[in-house]
Amino acid sequence: MSFNAYLFFGRTCREAFTFYRDVFGGELDLVTAADMTGVPPGIDPAAIMHASLTTPHGQLVGSDDPFADPFGPVSGMRVCATLPDADAARAAFDALADGGEVHQPFAATEWSAGFGMLLDRFGTPWMIDTAIGA
Repeated sequence: MSFNAYLFFGRTCREAFTFYRDVFGGELDLVTAADMTGVPPGIDPAAIMHASLTTPHGQLVGSDDPFADPFGPVSGMRVCATLPDADAARAAFDALADGGEVHQPFAATEWSAGFGMLLDRFGTPWMIDTAIGA
């Protein structure tokens, strides 16, 4: 299991991650709302729904925050826990959701075998993800 911060931007994720790639090098992958299925109505199709910068030093991830408008510079956070497989991720998600508030139900996405977002009963915002290739 690993824990990673996930950066949220107003509408500048593409610009920010392109800059981070220029600064740190690495491989950049961007998934827009137009690339995805099941995106809620009203989300800009050009919004970055998932950005991943993989470098020799590690991975930086983030997206445009589709739920905050207007949105200024990066603020707030979610704890992103990446578990080894979808079963382990589902179990963690369900346990954290007990007494909390689900923001995005746990399900497969274009980048993960299982992903979900929630606020746990203690007020901690979480993103539960499945390791790539699991």
